[in-house]
Formats: sequence, structure tokens, C-alpha cells
Amino acid sequence: MTTLLEEYYRYDLNNSGFIERKISIGEESVLLVGIAQSGKTSLLKNHLLGMKKSHYLYLDCRDLRLDVEELNEVLEPFCREHKISVLALDNYREGIRVFDVAQLILTSERPLDVPVMMLELNLLDFEEFLAFEPKFDSTALNHFFQLGGFPAMHRIHPSERLLYLQKTLTRALEPIELDILTQASRMVTQKVSAYNLYERLKGERKISKDKLYLHVQSLIDKRYLLMLSKYDHPSAVKKLYLCDTAIKQALNLQKHFGRVFENLIYLELLKHKIECYYDEGIDFYLPERSQIVLALPFANEHALFKKVETLEGFIITHGVREIIAVTMNLESTLSHPIARIEMVPFPQWTLAEE
Repeated sequence: MTTLLEEYYRYDLNNSGFIERKISIGEESVLLVGIAQSGKTSLLKNHLLGMKKSHYLYLDCRDLRLDVEELNEVLEPFCREHKISVLALDNYREGIRVFDVAQLILTSERPLDVPVMMLELNLLDFEEFLAFEPKFDSTALNHFFQLGGFPAMHRIHPSERLLYLQKTLTRALEPIELDILTQASRMVTQKVSAYNLYERLKGERKISKDKLYLHVQSLIDKRYLLMLSKYDHPSAVKKLYLCDTAIKQALNLQKHFGRVFENLIYLELLKHKIECYYDEGIDFYLPERSQIVLALPFANEHALFKKVETLEGFIITHGVREIIAVTMNLESTLSHPIARIEMVPFPQWTLAEE
């Protein structure tokens, strides 16, 4: 095992084509958490390449030659001997013993019980996506819908992108989890419980309800599935979203642009850490802002007024001051006696949140 560590210690890291992300690794010890292909390894290597090579040890824990018991015997003495100040364990395996170093960096697809600060890396939001685009013009939003937030999608030929996502998910998930995610991709933006998923899947494979519930929770813990609560009703059935809209395209043939658009808006709200909920007829209620956000990609002013009429009870009861209808390209400010109403194109809306 010492031979393996020597190999990694001599290894020259390569991180060509790295583009800065919104988060970075500082001087603290951290657990970098994100789903497969979210960019954890690139972010980690970018941090290490800013240091003197002899000061760090990078180890990919997926290496099939790695034996955890043997590694635990030699890793700490190796780091002491070579005066390693930064130990980076990429794709960390539970069971690998950690110890005091100046900086310990772990990466994982899920939160772990380790004595370091957790740093969550999301997929690209729209602003980050623009850094990968050759130019920012009217095609950028369409590209965002097609490619989603996986950083590697820009480097893959268009004919291979969906297969790339399928392979990524197949490697990252257990077969039952992939089945659950496939079923969930057909139910995006709908109110969905674990029992609903069980009812859909029990005819396709033999699995106990309890085991399926555990796998659903695993997908939620790893942030492949996202659940939105109903306002002031935490026990109500939650609305289901995917961590990336491109997953829906990769796992089923159903086309429903409105749902994809709503999913995209929710991802932007999450990435900007904005507290939000759903309610009947309301896509997103932002209580701290006294604001409602509606996903209406192709709505006109008349349709929006009719929509607001159905929400007047909620608006008055909760003191909503502003209603924003996020659209594809229509921009307008409407006069209304109850609340301010705006129609805002998606790029303008999400970049304004910055």
C-alpha cells in the first residue's frame, strides 16, 4: 500500500479547462459533497494545484488497488514522513481512518459523520453555466434547457450527451435507485409521496415497501430528488423535483416544457438559498419576501390576471406584496389593486437574484 501512496505522491495532477465555480475551498478542513459529476474533483484539484507539490497528497479512494485496512496502517506514517500538510481523499470511503493534518479535504456524494465542515457543491446554476458558454446571447437559455447543470456536458458531443448522463447515473446509483429516479422523472413538479412511487414500481419489480422507502430517502439525502413542502403544512404531501432538468430527458421520452421550466426555477431558488414553499395554485411562495413566484413560460397578461384572481384569498391573507411571473421572454409590469405584478424573463430574473 505504501507503493500506491508513493505513486500518488509523485503523480502530477491535471485539471485543464477548469472554470471557476461560485464556491471554492479555503484553508479549513472540509467535506465537499455533491452528486456524481458535479465537479468535486475539479474543484479539489484546482485547490491543490495552487500549492507546492510536496505539501499535499491526493488519493482517489475509488482506486481498486486500495485496501482500507492496509491503508489505515500506512497512511498516517506516510504523511508524517513526507511532511504532508494537506491530505485530499477524493471519493472518500467510510472506514478510512482520518487524523490531524493542517488541512483535510474529503469528497463524497452524501453527507458523512466526519469532524470537518461540510461544503455543498451544486450543479451549475444559470450564471455559472454562462461561464461555460462561448458567448452570451439569445441561445444561452435554450442551451441551458438542453444541457442542464452538469459541467462535463459542454465537452461532450451532442449525440452522446444523454448516453453520458445515463452512464453516469448507472454508475452512481444502485439499480433500484435508478428505477426510482426514472419513475420520479415522469412525476416532476407533482405532489408525490414515497408510497406513490411504491405503487408505481411494485408492478415492475419485487421490493418491500420499507426497502423502497429507504432508497427514496437515500436519493433525497444525496440530493438527486428534491422535495418542496406546502406552506404551513409540513405533513402534507410534498412536490417532487429533480436535481437537474437534463435527467428527465435522459430517463424518459415524455415532453412537458412547463414542468421542466418550473423545476428549473426551483433549482435557482435553492441555489440562491431562498426559503420557499408551494400552496394550492402557487408554484413558489417566498414568505420572507412576501412574494409569489409563478412559472409561466408562455403566459400573456390576460392569462396572468386570470391566474392572480384565483389567488386573491391567499394574497390578502398572507400580505403578499409582489407576484413575479417568470417567463421565457415576455417582460411587463401590470397594475393591480392588491399587489405588484411583474412578468420577468428567466435570465433577467435569476441573474437579478445575484
